[in-house]
Amino acid sequence: MNSLDFYKDKKILITGNTGFKGTWLSKVLLQAGAQVLGYSLDAPTEPGLYHILRMENQMRTVRGDICDFEQLSAAFKQFQPEIVFHLAAQPLVQESYRSPRETYAVNVMGTVNVLECVRLNTCVKSFLNITTDKVYKNNEWFWGYREEDVLNGYDPYSNSKSCSELITETYKRSFLGQREVAVSTARAGNVIGGGDFAKGRILPDCVRAALQKSDIVLRNPYSVRPYQHVLEALYGYLLIAEKQYKDIHLQGAYNIGPQESSCITTLELTKIFCQNWGMHLKWEISGGQKDMPHEAHYLKLDCSKIKGLMKWNTVWDIETAVKKVVDWTRAWSSGEKQAEIELERQIMDFWRQIDG
Repeated sequence: MNSLDFYKDKKILITGNTGFKGTWLSKVLLQAGAQVLGYSLDAPTEPGLYHILRMENQMRTVRGDICDFEQLSAAFKQFQPEIVFHLAAQPLVQESYRSPRETYAVNVMGTVNVLECVRLNTCVKSFLNITTDKVYKNNEWFWGYREEDVLNGYDPYSNSKSCSELITETYKRSFLGQREVAVSTARAGNVIGGGDFAKGRILPDCVRAALQKSDIVLRNPYSVRPYQHVLEALYGYLLIAEKQYKDIHLQGAYNIGPQESSCITTLELTKIFCQNWGMHLKWEISGGQKDMPHEAHYLKLDCSKIKGLMKWNTVWDIETAVKKVVDWTRAWSSGEKQAEIELERQIMDFWRQIDG
């Protein structure tokens, strides 16, 4: 994993480390030899990848809410991180319709609290705010959104992440730029991977249906999304944090999405899963379309910027990414130790391809 040598012995703070992406990121950084502190509430799902991998035995985690500024500030002061990855969030569109106030509290004021801790601690040299591909004002374009396009997410989740982007830019201009703290935001596509148990996401729903031998229920079978394996997104995050640490002129907003062929419909993704799992596809549309909250039909990202400036590129196509989800799930079905071995194997295989 030569491309991760930069992170050896670096002090890294990750908010939201008990979540799906946070757990994968923690595991990658630990394998790279970094000193990692997590700040998070307990794992958001049951089962949860954080507990399956017994991450509490591998890293230190401060159990806390990013809305609790005093506790968050104390964690920063004690650990003195050089690099901060901000992942803590309320991450679900459907949940944001049910709990908009909580969504804005976590995703907006939580971001303010993290940035305020960065402002007050001169140890931080590189900060990355993880947002979403849904921050853009969705015009149902057939081409990919670029980083300079208008931010105005439609639903409470997407809109709260648009606000988080604007807050990050304001802190960079008003405070952090004067200290030469490198600040970026990363807008990744729809990530998939082993160990995601969130409700209302298509691959976790497919996994549950396969394990329970039930039909798969789809909200929007013909919606197009930029699906990619979680390691593709993490590769982008790690590259941005490193490159801007070395050269502050590379800070900014970055899209991280898959190749064109991996921008497919929910139904197409479901078919790929069923082919890999070996099950007959039986599906139904949930709820009745007219009763469902709004979701974008068509969403793609233009990733020319990160490819040009940082030489980032995709590693696994969508078929490979889905197969990796199936492989991990089957390993987990054989026991938690097998799940950890398979996850570590996938990380090594992924970075072996990057390093050539």
